[in-house]
Amino acid sequence: MDAILTSAKKWLADFFDADTKKEVQHLLQNDAEGLKDAFYKDLEFGTGGMRGIMGVGTNRINKYTLGKNTQGLSNYLNKTYAGEEVKVVIAYDCRHNSDSLARVVSDVFAANGIQVYLFSELRTTPELSFAVKHLGCHAGIVLTASHNPPEYNGYKVYWTDGGQIVPPQDKEIIAEINLLSFEDINFTANPDLIQLINTEVDEAFINASVANGNFDAAGKDNFSIVFTSLHGTSITAIPEVLKRAGYTNVTIIEEQAVPDGNFPTVKSPNPEEPEALTLAIKKAEEIGADMVIGTDPDSDRLGIAVRNLDGKIELLNGNQTMILMTKFLLDQAKSKGITGNEYIASTIVSTPMMNNLAAAYGVECKVALTGFKWIAKMIKDFPEQHFVGGGEESFGFMVGDFVRDKDAVTSTLLACEIGAAAKAKGGSFYKALLDCYVNYGFYKEKLISLTKKGMSGAAEIKQMMIDFKENPLVAMDGSKVEWIEDYNTATAKNVLTGEEIAIDIPTSNVLIYKAQDGTRVAARPSGTEPKIKFYFSINAPLDHTDNFKKVSQELDAKIERILKEMNIA
Repeated sequence: MDAILTSAKKWLADFFDADTKKEVQHLLQNDAEGLKDAFYKDLEFGTGGMRGIMGVGTNRINKYTLGKNTQGLSNYLNKTYAGEEVKVVIAYDCRHNSDSLARVVSDVFAANGIQVYLFSELRTTPELSFAVKHLGCHAGIVLTASHNPPEYNGYKVYWTDGGQIVPPQDKEIIAEINLLSFEDINFTANPDLIQLINTEVDEAFINASVANGNFDAAGKDNFSIVFTSLHGTSITAIPEVLKRAGYTNVTIIEEQAVPDGNFPTVKSPNPEEPEALTLAIKKAEEIGADMVIGTDPDSDRLGIAVRNLDGKIELLNGNQTMILMTKFLLDQAKSKGITGNEYIASTIVSTPMMNNLAAAYGVECKVALTGFKWIAKMIKDFPEQHFVGGGEESFGFMVGDFVRDKDAVTSTLLACEIGAAAKAKGGSFYKALLDCYVNYGFYKEKLISLTKKGMSGAAEIKQMMIDFKENPLVAMDGSKVEWIEDYNTATAKNVLTGEEIAIDIPTSNVLIYKAQDGTRVAARPSGTEPKIKFYFSINAPLDHTDNFKKVSQELDAKIERILKEMNIA
């Protein structure tokens, strides 16, 4: 506690503004637990950048923590690109303080002689990624906390290729930041170096999105879509993209169309959760729509709900939509002639079905750590190969490489193309998915997330990972565990034969158990939320779509048995 008190009292210095000092003083005098959580550590870059609760303290998002990171990044950029005109582009979403924090970040860059292009109003994350390359910038920043609750905000850093920072840049930037004290931040901007941008970049991005996501599907006029932006940024792009691609039958949920950081109509603005799409699904049932699409606040994730075999609107998971989107893109590539130089991408906790899909088309499936920065890195690392598309289980997908991050804007258009084309042929999005299960194996996944907040929660998550490693699973639902993959040590061990092999992937705090029948369980602390996540994947053959419900129920029962064995609820 002494270290926490020392850290907090530093924030009473004259450098900090009066409101900040007043709040710190309040914590010191009246809120020991709040003080501890605000100052017990420094916010760090995770899988999606730096993200946290807004407020005073080293473990909070505020002008000083963001300012210090920006000062360190400015120092790094000026050293790395000495002699060049260094340029950055900055976007922000609908969250509380995103606009003012974006201005703070802009000021620090401009105070350090860096040219800043600042979006005049909120914009999507994929447009920011696109803008980095479009404007020839050295870096990009988006102020967002993605789908986190309203009290959160964050800061994602992008590099010259439009992808988020990865090694070695991330560690080098962190080293620069760690050299600084808060008093080293230069907040005094040169206003001549801050240029507001808007429609020119918007037009370029929307045109590129349509060019990459539109495949001239038949039946667009007869395909009914309900769209909700969940109070976020996608309202600035998706309706126009769909319109330009020829979709005229689009119903927007007006109650959720106005950007609002309180997200007043949902418990969480997360399209992974069925509750978030309640209004949209209700509207779809009322008007007989074919598809519901909802996006998270910064428009990098999308949830897709379609009519199932019973005619009811059902929310699909990220693995399901990833499979169908990737297959559609592979079909387009096949029609032009697959050379064998193509590849698709996935992540270590996403469905293994992607490997089967790749094999069927004669292309490679590259698998990365969780986070689209690793998929973007693939594109940079393998320029001689052609990236078709790829995604991850957490409702993110990337169509081609013109955007180097999850892109709900272009993916929304792609989903509509798949649905419209299928309906025009007498099928549906859902039936096309079942056909995939018949052809490539029926894989079913489930995610269990356990929230553990604060300092004690972080310690509990750490201990759970230790326990999961030191008390290894021997079998899952009667099938012997064959392989244990420890990404902390980058090794995979066959526990039945003793064979050990190196995993050629950066280290990460992930542990994966694989059984002889293909059952897989992965454990991973979240990089952006106070959660530990358990990912379950099981599979079975499906000989005909008529047997889908029966086999699906059997797989559900298998997952429940494994959850019971592991005592995870």
